[in-house]
Amino acid sequence: MNPHLPHLIELQALDIKLTASKAQQGKIPALIKAAEGPLQEASLRLTQLTESLEAVNKERRDQERDLEAHEAQIEKLRARLTELKTNKEYQAHLFEIEMANKKKGEIEERILLRMERIEQYQREAQQAQAKKTEAERLSAEEKTRLETQAVELAAELETMTRQHGEVAMLLEKGLLDRYTKLKAARKDLALAPVKNGTCSGCRLQIPPQLVAEVRRSDELQTCTFCHRILYWEGGLGSAKTNSAESLAQAESGLRETV
Repeated sequence: MNPHLPHLIELQALDIKLTASKAQQGKIPALIKAAEGPLQEASLRLTQLTESLEAVNKERRDQERDLEAHEAQIEKLRARLTELKTNKEYQAHLFEIEMANKKKGEIEERILLRMERIEQYQREAQQAQAKKTEAERLSAEEKTRLETQAVELAAELETMTRQHGEVAMLLEKGLLDRYTKLKAARKDLALAPVKNGTCSGCRLQIPPQLVAEVRRSDELQTCTFCHRILYWEGGLGSAKTNSAESLAQAESGLRETV
């Protein structure tokens, strides 16, 4: 068996895991921001209700001042009744008092309507406060979870980067350069297993003679079509098989991430 093949397989498995972990790491800031979305919405709703409540309370206070002024005016009108000398003046003054009382009733009605709105806004504000409190709890939990995940990913990336460097040192420079160029040209997959006479990289059927040579694994063989380095999955011995299985799992994880 070619002694470089297991190292190449392990290197690619690490490369795939590194790519997937970096992609996951890159998503964390957006996920943290998304986790803050419900809290921002709840806070905005509470702010709007609080502002509306303050505005209606101000309107109620203004109406109450108007009512006090109007009641004082009515008392003055009633006090003048005893000063009137003619029946015509008296009747006109009574009509003026009646209209003033009607106006007073309208003001009182507006005050009652505003009090009802105040009670409604207060109930809604209490509900909004409860939702905000819950959103704060959930947002904090999710942020903590994501920050913990970010720390774990950073540690994993550091470990995998170190392992990647150690494996890369086991390869000849020319072979490592060849692997790196293939990786760049073939969407991070420089190696591909042969399954059922097919290159798993490009999904094309390869010649039977090439399949046989790949199975023997004496020399590094490449796909006729995509030029990836080929290996026979399941025929690399126990330690090598573990590398191939790790590569298959890593490739599956990369596809899920993409």
